[in-house]
Amino acid sequence: MINRVYSPSANRYDDMRYRRCGKSGILLPELSLGLWHNFGDVNNFSNCLQMAHYAFDHGIVHFDLANNYGPSFGSAEETFGSIMKKSFMPFRDELFISTKAGHDMWPGPYGTWNSRKHLISSLDQSLQRMNLDYVDVFYSHRYDANTPLEETLQTLVDIVKQGKALYVGISKYPKEAASFAYSYLAERAVPCLAYQGKYNLFNREPENEGILQQADDNGVGFVAFSPLAQGLLTNRYLNGIPEDSRIARGGFLKKEALTEEAISKIKALNDMATNRGQTLAEMSLAWLLKDQLVTSVIIGASSVTQIADNLKALENTSFSEDELKLIETICG
Repeated sequence: MINRVYSPSANRYDDMRYRRCGKSGILLPELSLGLWHNFGDVNNFSNCLQMAHYAFDHGIVHFDLANNYGPSFGSAEETFGSIMKKSFMPFRDELFISTKAGHDMWPGPYGTWNSRKHLISSLDQSLQRMNLDYVDVFYSHRYDANTPLEETLQTLVDIVKQGKALYVGISKYPKEAASFAYSYLAERAVPCLAYQGKYNLFNREPENEGILQQADDNGVGFVAFSPLAQGLLTNRYLNGIPEDSRIARGGFLKKEALTEEAISKIKALNDMATNRGQTLAEMSLAWLLKDQLVTSVIIGASSVTQIADNLKALENTSFSEDELKLIETICG
């Protein structure tokens, strides 16, 4: 077998746009690649490798992971570790790699939530799986009401000082806990780099609860995940439930989510996207990037074609006032 050495595109930075993450020195691509799905040990490695190569070849330098991404738990990080070893190691300094801990990972009382023991043990495991000495940002993956927040945040501070992460972030924290986190971390000279939250046309919690504005006020970037509402904001469900869809496979997206009201909204948004010369997925991604409150949007993909299609969203991220009003009418 011929061992082909990966050589990234010389033009990889020509078309991607980058946004400053809060008040840091970090610039993130407007689209980042998430490895939540399709990079586990149940997936074809060759396809994973092709997607990672294509993303980097087009300026996507941010790869977002977590300890339990797969399936099985940890296998997405193992896949990425293999990609690092095979292709990306010479380009490590061009990459921005994130991982997280806080959800269920291994059995017993220390395999989940936000204790110092879990966070440090989990990150050590993640670094080993990914063949890395450090990650660029390490997130507390969810708020833990039972562990003292000071313990969690001090652990994040110590992880940076140990050199295991360059930056830290929080994900899915309620507004009051986020406020405390921003202050605690800033006072210890390890400011929060980014807040990662679910945000899309159907889920407006970050804006309705003030999370978006709070992050901006504190010099913290906002990174959006689930931008297509697990596939609802695509043309996949315009005419029923395809056999190979996430709903049909029994994944996180449930059949109950596809109500008549939801279908009506999807069709109206799809008509609007068509009038803009975009697909529904492209418009949904573009809407998140319409202003500077969102630093980067994490896309998921099962093929190179999907990544290529998502990149087309960057060709038009401007919306007229009438278009924004129509979106609110449809989604309201």
